[in-house]
Amino acid sequence: MHQRALGTTGIDVTEIGLGTWNIGGSWGNVSDEAGREAIRAALDAGIDFIDTADVYGDGRSERHIAHVLEERNANVTVATKAGRRLDPHVAADYDYEHLSQFVDRSRKYLDQDTLDLVQLHCPPTEAYYQPETFEALDDLQDEGKIDHYGVSVEKVEEALKAIEYPGVETIQIIFNPFRQRPADLFFEEAKRRDVGVIVRVPLASGLLTGALTRDDSFPENDHRNFNREGEAFDRGETFAGLPYERGLDAVDAMREHVPADLTMAQTALRWILDFDAVSTVIPGSTSPEHIRENVAASEADPLSQQTHGAIRDIYEEYVFEDVHHRW
Repeated sequence: MHQRALGTTGIDVTEIGLGTWNIGGSWGNVSDEAGREAIRAALDAGIDFIDTADVYGDGRSERHIAHVLEERNANVTVATKAGRRLDPHVAADYDYEHLSQFVDRSRKYLDQDTLDLVQLHCPPTEAYYQPETFEALDDLQDEGKIDHYGVSVEKVEEALKAIEYPGVETIQIIFNPFRQRPADLFFEEAKRRDVGVIVRVPLASGLLTGALTRDDSFPENDHRNFNREGEAFDRGETFAGLPYERGLDAVDAMREHVPADLTMAQTALRWILDFDAVSTVIPGSTSPEHIRENVAASEADPLSQQTHGAIRDIYEEYVFEDVHHRW
């Protein structure tokens, strides 16, 4: 699988990584063994970048990763996140006192003295205007508890503010055929500053697999059931912010533009990788078969300009009004 530089970290990572939100929680019931098997499948497929967070199953995801990496004696880059354990989740508490506690907990759960990459976990917008938040991360870096830090953001405006801080080496952001706004100004600025871009929610919570239907229902503990209107966290994390039925309409319009040698999911992943500002994409899955299919998108040829144009037309017709100016 092809690799790309992760900003100024000095780390090269595979174009397709593994997101582990779904093996921690909020995606229905996933057994411990199924979660660990997904990580094993990712390693077997050549993935060397794994993304997690301390709140994914209250540390469950981090513990699964540590278990498998020890089992395999594998050397991969692990990115975790910190901040969402705050209750209430307020900008003022994105400080050294709280962040150091979260980092120490992740060091324990991931069994790492020094964390490879720590990302603020979608903090309130006000936190981006608090230099002391980023000074806290500098201090944790100086103490040897973290090697690199970045921010996972909800909005393009937050990403643009975050990269004004010189210590921010990576931005994690939602980007896919139904969330195209980052490809404008933010990607230009990220390239100019050599900031690594980690793309999450690349398949729009399953919409862009082409496998979901209007008759599907989701378990009560699946965010695709309980967060469609942003009841639990930002609505943009669920189906990329697009109303479900409208999303299915957009998927139907995309079907005729999927290349014959690719699946719908591979087309979405290849579309993302065609933007050279992107460092890595982190689809999540508990299916070893789907993980292998995702990895294959790295070796696929770039999509044609015609296909890119068609996807842009679909975005403008079905998605733009609901999504573009919100995130």
